[in-house]
Amino acid sequence: MSAPSILAVILNYRTPGMTLQSAEAALRELEGLNAELVIVDNDSGDGSFKALQEGVTANKWPVRVLQSGHNGGFGAGNNFGMRAGLSSGQAPDYYYILNSDAFPDKGSIRALRDYLVKHPNVGFAGSYIHGPEGDPHQTAFRFPSALGELEASMRFGPVSRLLRNYIVPLPVPDETVMVDWLAGASMMMRAQTLDEIGLFDETFFLYFEETDLCCRASLAGWPTVYVRESEVTHIGSVSTGMKEWSRVPDYWFDSRWHYFTKNHGIVYAAYATLLHLAGGAFYRLRRFVERKPRDAAPYFLRHLAGHAFRSLFARRPSENVPALAARPAPQGDST
Repeated sequence: MSAPSILAVILNYRTPGMTLQSAEAALRELEGLNAELVIVDNDSGDGSFKALQEGVTANKWPVRVLQSGHNGGFGAGNNFGMRAGLSSGQAPDYYYILNSDAFPDKGSIRALRDYLVKHPNVGFAGSYIHGPEGDPHQTAFRFPSALGELEASMRFGPVSRLLRNYIVPLPVPDETVMVDWLAGASMMMRAQTLDEIGLFDETFFLYFEETDLCCRASLAGWPTVYVRESEVTHIGSVSTGMKEWSRVPDYWFDSRWHYFTKNHGIVYAAYATLLHLAGGAFYRLRRFVERKPRDAAPYFLRHLAGHAFRSLFARRPSENVPALAARPAPQGDST
């Protein structure tokens, strides 16, 4: 009996040098597994595609480099790679997505594969993520909720203790444990699960797409597990530039609103937003009284309220969840 097959996907957007480093680390960890690696350039438009092809050719790696032809965001780019399938034309048993600024540590990918093999009821398995200096990254979460929005925006100890079961970010687990959802920096997904629930919802450009995917899997009876034995080094926010944001971009607000309306309805989305605004106003008033400097993005509450108001009267976007069977014709295939 042959080992289960894995298709690994790395999505590039204007970080070709780092993507090649990530691919090199991934190939090292995929060695000995029944696996293939695909790099998808998400229509970078900066010469990334050519640089990736040249890098793969120069290193003589057995890697396909594909051009998505359209930057539809994180979910759409990974969907493109997953729909490409194995080079044989067959679908794999598992899909593994890896951020272009993430580097699998020794045994990390095998640990995810082994966990899913041993636990056929589990849909997704994700890694323990840490920074280059070994600092743990928070990548395990509860599903967002209205009370979670209040807790996060208020940032007030007594309220946080009262709503502790609604706090979205979980303490970094020190052992393998079931969670609601995981960040997609290093995640392995069972093909059977995706066959049943579909791929990433491409309505999300960036943010909340992993949350939604894990939510759909959970509703279908496929839990998500944080595998502590799988460790991956992650720099973080290289492609998105999140660390340098002076203003939260519109696509974050779009994704947040779509997640709540899709999974809970428009009334609940409005309620969650009102609680966030109330909590945020309380926090800012407390900062003012205590004469502490601003520590949030300028005009965030104003933008959140304005976006929600416009969204209430806008045409609601339809769910855009592609199936695995709809495979694209690979463009710019390089082996």
